[in-house]
Amino acid sequence: MASQAVASALSQIESPSTPQQSKPQLYNGLLTKIVTSSTGDQLSQDLIYFFDSILGDNVSVVVSRPLLDTFITKLRDLPNETKIKVGQHAVTLLQSRSASLEEQDSNLREILADAYEEEEDYIAAARALQGIHVDSSSRLVTDAAKIRLWIRILRLYLEEDDTTSAESFLNRIKNLPTKIEDPELKLHFQLSQARILDARRRFLEASQEYFNVSLAVGVDENDRLQALSAAIICAVLAPAGPQRARALARLYKDDRATSVDEFAILEKMYLDRLITPEEVAAFSKKLQPHQVAQTADGSTVLDKAVLEHNLVAASRLYENIKTDALASILGLTDSGDTMAAEKVEAYAARMVEQGRLKGSIDQIDGIIYFDSGVSDAAGTPGATGRNLRLWDAGVRGVAEEVERVAASVSDAFPELAASQMVH
Repeated sequence: MASQAVASALSQIESPSTPQQSKPQLYNGLLTKIVTSSTGDQLSQDLIYFFDSILGDNVSVVVSRPLLDTFITKLRDLPNETKIKVGQHAVTLLQSRSASLEEQDSNLREILADAYEEEEDYIAAARALQGIHVDSSSRLVTDAAKIRLWIRILRLYLEEDDTTSAESFLNRIKNLPTKIEDPELKLHFQLSQARILDARRRFLEASQEYFNVSLAVGVDENDRLQALSAAIICAVLAPAGPQRARALARLYKDDRATSVDEFAILEKMYLDRLITPEEVAAFSKKLQPHQVAQTADGSTVLDKAVLEHNLVAASRLYENIKTDALASILGLTDSGDTMAAEKVEAYAARMVEQGRLKGSIDQIDGIIYFDSGVSDAAGTPGATGRNLRLWDAGVRGVAEEVERVAASVSDAFPELAASQMVH
């Protein structure tokens, strides 16, 4: 309830005996007095009664609009608690009259959102901004202004990991015919898109977006490295296959990769080396909750990604291997998984079916045969003796290279070559 002095002053201003032309000055004088003399909860109550009065039936829209502008200016400088109490009441009251006071409604909602955001109530801040009318015949809102507003809203939702609500505003921006020209807004859009793709477990796409952010001009070096780390993490979590191999290669060849903590696991992934359970445990400590969430088969996203990678790595080491032996190598039996061999077989079968692993499975004998793509003399791909053929090819290549070097030395230094032949 308003203080007695404020209630009395408002009653006098609203009186029919008070000339209309003097009311704006009287209202502004009373507003200044309220702001300077009232405090705490009483300040909020006095401002709410004042707001109700200037939106009353005895004040025309022509008079109330400039009074609202002054009210909004004063409200900006008040404590967050007052902004929230008064702002909530104000935007609720304006809903029935927002068509004629859209600009004032927009400004009040921005003040309310600022206060909520400072209090870390991000969902309330986003909802306050959602009430701003951007498609109106009485107020022109440019596409650039819409983009700025929607990016702020989706970033607020992302602060609370509400990716569903955030994605709806991301799609609104995508559907606009106007492209984002402001470099800062474009960067925020890319980062928000990466975070949403990451949360949706579309890790390959998220890795690309994070990598793009890490290359952006005008971004602090620490922020760029943080984006690069996020790109590496998403690439590691992505399903094994040619697409991920290309993503890993792009990240591994970046000169900055060696300066981030995730380089060790990136290198093992890129070079198709087996990753140990200890390395997986250390890496998992750096992940976000959604990145270590369990999948339908009870394993985490990281467990699945590492298992698929280690299957590919094993295909580089072995021509064939029994599924139970491979499960032991992959560390599944150590974790007490009694169905380890079946699990390895199921993963391998799915990867072969999807073209992410070359080979075949003998389910009767429980053996996986890997196909490296190297053919034998008969032209049969993946035939027995692959490692021996690769070794022979390597020795032959080294011998040919040594012979070329020796010939080059003989051509450059004939006298030295002749003296060596004498000895």
